[in-house]
Amino acid sequence: FEVHQPFRLKNFTIFDIGNNIDYFDEEKNKFYLKRVTEKCYLPILKTFYELIKETNYRFKFSAGLTGTLIEQLTLWQPEVIEWWQKIAATGCVEFTGETYYHSLASLYSEEEFKFQINLHRNLIKKIFLQEPKIFSNTELIYFDGLEDLLFDLGFEGIITEGVENILEWRSPNFVYWMPNKKLKVLLRNYRLSDDISFRFSSRDWSEWPLTAEKFVHWLNQFNGNGEVINLFMDFETFGEHQWPETGIFDFIIKLVFEIINQKDLEFNTLSEVIKKYPARGEYSSTYPITWADTERDLTAWLGNEMQRDAIQRIYNLEKIILK
Repeated sequence: FEVHQPFRLKNFTIFDIGNNIDYFDEEKNKFYLKRVTEKCYLPILKTFYELIKETNYRFKFSAGLTGTLIEQLTLWQPEVIEWWQKIAATGCVEFTGETYYHSLASLYSEEEFKFQINLHRNLIKKIFLQEPKIFSNTELIYFDGLEDLLFDLGFEGIITEGVENILEWRSPNFVYWMPNKKLKVLLRNYRLSDDISFRFSSRDWSEWPLTAEKFVHWLNQFNGNGEVINLFMDFETFGEHQWPETGIFDFIIKLVFEIINQKDLEFNTLSEVIKKYPARGEYSSTYPITWADTERDLTAWLGNEMQRDAIQRIYNLEKIILK
């Protein structure tokens, strides 16, 4: 799961320049965090904790919590942190490495990228007593140039999107290598992930309504043609993107028990997967890919000249700010 909340900016005009106005909208941040806490975070965390206990610790998952989210939770919703700690104590959740600020630093500044990774790693170690070994870049950004840097920082694997024009005839349901075979690559199965995160409540979808039994049937169809199925989605899927009245909470509870009862299916954390299964080939991309939109590229953030100019100007300030 990806678990993130940004620090939202206030609206500024040209007349606000030099007036020493706070950049961030604290009231808006509090409002949205309170809403997502009540609708999503607390209900699904309590549900997951009960599922871990009721399945005798066989239900496991991995999650990437950004630094900006943890900062806000610490300030305004500390109960959510306590529930994450409670789940961490069961040993059934693995925390992935992230950029602290959910940033595009991997594209613009190696030093800033490394700084944010280490800042995030230290925060996870302090709060959850874990050291991340699998890296989940912002929006699953992935390209070959990340391999040596992440390896030097102690990572053993990375998760990214299973992009069809890179895979070609191959399946995302296997473990792969990065080109130099230093890090293993885990690929998101976007069809099955999006069936839950986007299409679950869509009555126009030919497979609506989605039941746990139907979903497990789809999973079992990969038996013999895959070794791992990575379902990766926003944590806010539960209660925020898919409202409780859609039945999403009942679905995930039933799905967990359906999977537990299957002879050939089980839950694993990402680190358990890369230890359990060998890499079956190379997953290489010389250009950045992401999990965003249908393009699976950087278009959402850098798709026009104004976006590219704005972010370049920001990163041009790096040396000045760090003096």
